[in-house]
Amino acid sequence: MLDKLDKRLGRLHARQRLGIETDHEVRVFGGGLNFFHIENWYSAPWVIRLALQLTGLYGRARRNAERVEIRENPVRLRRLPKSFGGFTILQISDMHVEMNEGAMRRLIELLPGLAYDLCVLTGDFRARTFGPFDAMLEGLAQVRSHLNGSVYGVLGNHDTVRMVPGLEEMGIRMLLNESVPIERGDGRIHLAGIDDAHYFRVDNIEKAAASVPPNECCILLSHTPEIYRQAAHAGVDLLLGGHTHGGQICLPGSFPITLDSHLPRWMGSGAWSYHDMAGYTSVGVGSSILPVRLNCPPEITLHRLECT
Repeated sequence: MLDKLDKRLGRLHARQRLGIETDHEVRVFGGGLNFFHIENWYSAPWVIRLALQLTGLYGRARRNAERVEIRENPVRLRRLPKSFGGFTILQISDMHVEMNEGAMRRLIELLPGLAYDLCVLTGDFRARTFGPFDAMLEGLAQVRSHLNGSVYGVLGNHDTVRMVPGLEEMGIRMLLNESVPIERGDGRIHLAGIDDAHYFRVDNIEKAAASVPPNECCILLSHTPEIYRQAAHAGVDLLLGGHTHGGQICLPGSFPITLDSHLPRWMGSGAWSYHDMAGYTSVGVGSSILPVRLNCPPEITLHRLECT
């Protein structure tokens, strides 16, 4: 595993990421952008399940977690080449695969009917933040077999860098502070991706965008949109993220109780903009801690790029 990661990422990045994971992986307090990490709290599933059972909402919340919706997001980009007009990106985020079998089955049902040019996976493949991930890889391989064309991804705060060889072997090109050019006709855009910026904090936008010419369109994948300021001032045209789950358990009117992030609430889900940068925060297709959702249905998103 170390040899594979050294060859793929370079010795320094691989050892740095593995060392940070070892130091911080299972912490409940401290580390990352938030002081308290509920997903690492051993009693969190029990507490949430009990609260929902006492209110009579547990069964409904379980069913809601499997009702994946397809959302469409037209987005106009100033520097988008004309040849990319209508180019469509399918975004799938926060699958937490092995915890959300019902949502994964529904996702597999939906995928054959979708038309898109490119698919991006914006992190949190694994259910827990530590431990084995073989079950995740097995479940994700089933999803990958129903995805067409090129698939790119980034790691989230639930993910270990040890997953990278397995993810890439199944045809998911991981972007770890890297970018790739995407060509269509006589035009070109750049797809960049950063490593986790929320918990392990190993993101590097400067490195990811180093090969992107300043006058060309850049789309950045980040598990968390919390780096929106850095991205906007780095000249990113579109930021695609997830992490928040839109709150997952929300009050009526889709008002989130918590977003578990340092984000303005108006950036917590759906489309938004900041300065000249467009952004989108996916509420995710899976659920965290428990497969439950209230007033916040799971989603996959089709982003249709348009020229200004």
